[in-house]
Amino acid sequence: MIYHSEDTFKGVGELALYYQAWLPEGKLKAILVIVHGLGAHSSRFGNIIEQLLPQEYAIYAFDMRGNGRSPGQRGYINSWAEFREDLRIFIELIQNLHPACPIFIMGHSLGGVVVLDYILRHPQAAATLQGAIALAPAIGKVGVSKFRLFLGKLLSRIWPQFSLSTGIDLSAASRDQKVISAYAADPLRHTLGTARLATEYFATVDWIYAHAGEWQLPLLILHGAADTVALPEGSEIFYQLVTYQDKLRIVYPDAYHELQSDINYPEVMKDLETWLEQHYAC
Repeated sequence: MIYHSEDTFKGVGELALYYQAWLPEGKLKAILVIVHGLGAHSSRFGNIIEQLLPQEYAIYAFDMRGNGRSPGQRGYINSWAEFREDLRIFIELIQNLHPACPIFIMGHSLGGVVVLDYILRHPQAAATLQGAIALAPAIGKVGVSKFRLFLGKLLSRIWPQFSLSTGIDLSAASRDQKVISAYAADPLRHTLGTARLATEYFATVDWIYAHAGEWQLPLLILHGAADTVALPEGSEIFYQLVTYQDKLRIVYPDAYHELQSDINYPEVMKDLETWLEQHYAC
């Protein structure tokens, strides 16, 4: 039996952010916290839940501000610190609910950048975690046109809430047409980015690269070689900058951006489970 719950927690500025949890019946081995990408939400990880719940892992995920069921202008933040501190508060909530239970954290796409930034900015808090997974992290070059990026930087100071479609092709998400159709019909999905988000994102990526050598946590990076949304070269650069010994990067030939929902997802899920099993009791 699977226990599913939904609730909200107060993020930065007392904003009520939606979250949900899936818990296995009986013994709980470890917890995986998932941070979704831009325009997505916490219900986009069904294959991961189906893979890990039978192995006694609990899954916690929340909708970042401006996304999914959480309030806020779609695709807008005042500063990147809002994303980072929302995540810090969420992890503390989970630690209070499950004291002494091992916790892993995984970020997909933009969520991967949120996770990497959180761990580097809060090394003492991150030291309580078992490890981190960056799933197709959007660190480096992304599939947004140069014009849209230029416009975002230009308007960030004078009109930070200016909103524009990212222009990312939905078909770049997965090679499974059923997945593409489901995403297209998803009422919680959005395709918007704002001027302020663009400048905060690039500043954060630069900061992460500059501080990658300070990384001190087991790290797994999973990326598709054919990812045109978050180009794999970005995660390769970060991986090479990390000097911590316990690190692994797996690249899947021909795979697209939504690795958890692409046609090769069973292979990805198995690699994820294997890595978790190797690290949960460390």
